[in-house]
Amino acid sequence: MASASRSFTRALRTAAPSFRTTSTRSARFVAPQQAFRQQHQRRGYASGEPNDKYEGNPSGLVYGAGALAAVAAGYGVYLMNPQWFGQTAKETGVFAPKFDDYQKVYNHIAKRLEEHDDYDDGSYGPVLLRLAWHASGTYDKLTNTGGSNGATMRFAPEGDHGANAGLKAARDFLEPVKEAFPWISYSDLWILAGVASIQEMQGPKIPYRAGRSDRDLSFCTPDGRLPDASQGASHIRAIFGRMGFGDKEMVALSGAHALGRCHTDRSGFDGPWTFSPTTLTNDYYKLLLEERWSYKKWTGPKQFEDVKTKSLMMLPTDMELIRDKSFRAYTEKYARDNEAFFKDFSEAVTTLFELGVPFTQPEDQRWVFKSSFD
Repeated sequence: MASASRSFTRALRTAAPSFRTTSTRSARFVAPQQAFRQQHQRRGYASGEPNDKYEGNPSGLVYGAGALAAVAAGYGVYLMNPQWFGQTAKETGVFAPKFDDYQKVYNHIAKRLEEHDDYDDGSYGPVLLRLAWHASGTYDKLTNTGGSNGATMRFAPEGDHGANAGLKAARDFLEPVKEAFPWISYSDLWILAGVASIQEMQGPKIPYRAGRSDRDLSFCTPDGRLPDASQGASHIRAIFGRMGFGDKEMVALSGAHALGRCHTDRSGFDGPWTFSPTTLTNDYYKLLLEERWSYKKWTGPKQFEDVKTKSLMMLPTDMELIRDKSFRAYTEKYARDNEAFFKDFSEAVTTLFELGVPFTQPEDQRWVFKSSFD
C-alpha cells in the first residue's frame, strides 16, 4: 500500500501544474494555511473602529476546495484503476475457483493424511474413500435421485443408516479442510478426498470435475440403497444395476476392498481383506483366487477367513466374485493384470463419483491432480 501511495503522489505531482505548490507540504493544507495567514494580517492592521463583520478569504477557500476535490477524484481513479499507478488490479465479483485452487485443497488433504497416521492401519485414506463411495452409491438412475450431489449424509436420516456407520470419522477429518477452504462445497470436498485417498494410496489417477452443490435434509435418500455385505450375486447386481453399472464395473469397484478393514462396532464384520490395507493393488483378487477360505468360527455375522493365517477376511459378497461365472472372469483378469484393474477401476470410480451431478464442466475437461508421488 505504501508503494501505491508513492505512485499516486508522484502521479499527482506530474499530472498538471495546478496541483503543484512551492511548499513541501501537501496541497490539502495550503488553503487553510493561507486563510489563517490573511485573517491574522487583517486583525493586525485593522483600523481603530471595530469590524464585527468577517469577510474571510473566498478565493483561498475556492482554491482549497478545488484541490481537495482533485485529490478525491484522483484517489477515486486509483481505486478504480490501480494498474495505472503500478499496482495490481483487484478481482471483483464472485470467486470462481480454478484447477490450481482445487489442487491446493488436494494438497491439504494429502498433507493431513501424512500427518495423521494414527487411524486404523496408519491412514485415514480407506475411510475417506468409503465416505466418497457411500455418498455417491445412493444414486437411482430411474428417479435421478441420490448420488454425490448434495452431501446429505451430513444429516441424521442418512448419516444414521447402518451402511454409513463409522463415517463420522471421515467427515470430522475433513472439517479443518473445509474451514481452510470455505468456498468448496461439502459435496465436492468429499469426492475430492476420495480421489486424493486413491492416489495417495498409490492407486491410479482419478479424473475429477467440480460443480456439486450441498442440499438440505429433504434430499436425504431412503435406507437400503447401499450394498448389504451378507447378500449374494442377485443383490449385487440389483444394487449396482440401479446405478447403471454392469458386471465389469461391479467387479472393478469391489477392488476397493483391497483397502481398509471391517469393524465389529460398525458393520459387525471384522478384519482386513489384504495384508497391505493402505496400498491399492490387485492383491484382493489374487487372494480371493489363491487362498483357501473357510467360515470363521465366532459369534458375529457370517464371514470367511483365510485358512493359512486366519488374519484375513472376506465377506459373503466378496466370495460371489469367484462363485458367479461372469464375475469370476473379471476377477481372474484383474488378478493377472494390475494395469487392467487400475484402468477399469479408474473409469468405474470416475463414473460413480459423478452420478446425478448436473456438471457445467465438460467431460473432456476433467482435471487430474498431482499426487505427493509425482
